[in-house]
Amino acid sequence: MLVFSKARLVILSVPKTGTTAIEAALGPQADIWVQNPPELKHAPVYRYNRFFRPMLEKFVAPELEVIAVMREPVSWLGSWWRFRQRPFMEGKPNATHGVSFDDFVDGYCRGDRPGYADVGSQAKFLEAQPNGTRVTRLFRYEDQPALIAFLENALDTKLALGRENVSPEMPMDLSAKVAEKYRRKCAAEFDLYASIG
Repeated sequence: MLVFSKARLVILSVPKTGTTAIEAALGPQADIWVQNPPELKHAPVYRYNRFFRPMLEKFVAPELEVIAVMREPVSWLGSWWRFRQRPFMEGKPNATHGVSFDDFVDGYCRGDRPGYADVGSQAKFLEAQPNGTRVTRLFRYEDQPALIAFLENALDTKLALGRENVSPEMPMDLSAKVAEKYRRKCAAEFDLYASIG
């Protein structure tokens, strides 16, 4: 998570949406750069609302723009599946070695997810809170030019994003049956992504 006081801007770090590259580029300019622990670096809206918002509204500004990036849901799960196939993950309960992408997505759709498919939810991460705290501007991961243009304008800077924390390239074969199950069981993910203007 990054906070820019002068711009009154907060960037939430949704996992697997390229935010590590944003942080590498803009972190040194930020007034607050939350890097660890992961539970705070990747603070979802509800955690931001509970722990960060009261402090920031008191000491920075009463109204802050909160932005985030969302990735197309199948691509997002694919990034997690590939990420958990890195060599050092082998033997760990959340590793995806020997797990097909079809099985990974099918596991994600279960009520009791296996460890390798327990990766959270973008829709839950970005869920607005009862007190009105929400992401005020949401960008598609797949539309980097819009995100970069916004950040350059808001922060009056030039931005060149590198590639950080990239998952290994692998073919992601997803059967029509499992793809339909994912869309049905996790409709909130697809609905939120489709709503991004």
